[in-house]
Amino acid sequence: MAGFSIPDFAAFAFFVVAWACYHVALARGWSGQPRLNRRMDDFRRLWMLEMAGRDNRIVDASIMASLQNGTAFFASTSLIAIGGVATLLRSTDDVLKIFSEIGYGLLPDRALFEFKVVGLLAILGYAFFKFAWSYRLFNYAAILMGATPPARAPDDAAREKTALRAARMNIVAGAHFTRGQRAFFFAIAWLGWFLGPWTFVATTAAIVYVMWVRQFSSDALAALTADFGDWKKP
Repeated sequence: MAGFSIPDFAAFAFFVVAWACYHVALARGWSGQPRLNRRMDDFRRLWMLEMAGRDNRIVDASIMASLQNGTAFFASTSLIAIGGVATLLRSTDDVLKIFSEIGYGLLPDRALFEFKVVGLLAILGYAFFKFAWSYRLFNYAAILMGATPPARAPDDAAREKTALRAARMNIVAGAHFTRGQRAFFFAIAWLGWFLGPWTFVATTAAIVYVMWVRQFSSDALAALTADFGDWKKP
C-alpha cells in the first residue's frame, strides 16, 4: 500500500494482535487468575437475587438508572469524538501543512494519514455501537427486573428464574459497555501512530499493560477478593 513502510505494517499488526489477544485473555481468563470483570459479574448476579427477595425495589431501580445514564454519556461522547475526527478528515491539507511546519520527521504521506484518520473513525464507531447496544440491554434488564415476581409471591422458582434472567441481561450489557470503553482506550493507543510507528507500538503496549493490571492485579480486584479476616478499621 502506498505510503506504508515496513515499521507501519509491523506497528499496525502489533495493534491488531494486542487487541485480539487481550480480548481473548479477558474472555477466557489467564491461567485461572481471577479478573475484575468476572468478579463484578458475580456481584451482578447476587444483586438480582437480592432484588428478588424484596418488594420495595426503589434502590434497585435507582442503580439501574445510574448504569443507563453512564452508558448514555459514553454513547454521546463517542458521537462527539466521531464528529471531531470526521472534521479532521475534511481538513487533511491544513493538518499536513501543520505537520510540515513542525518538522522533526512528522510529515506523513497523505494516503497513510487518511488511513489513520479513517481507522480512528472505525474504532470510535465501534465504541458507539457497543455503548448504544449496552444502553438498550440495560433497558431490557430493567424490564426483567420489573417482571420479577415480588417476594411475597408463592412461586419461588419462577421468581428466581426471572431474577437470574435479569442478572444475565445485566452481565451482557456490562460486557458490551466494557468493550466500548476498551475501544476508547485503544483509540488513545491509535493516536500514537500519528507520531510514528514506534510511538504507536509504545502507546499500544502501554494501554494493554494498564488495562491488564486493572483486570488482574489492581486494588479494585483486591477489594473484591479480600476476605477481610485481618481487616481493621482506621
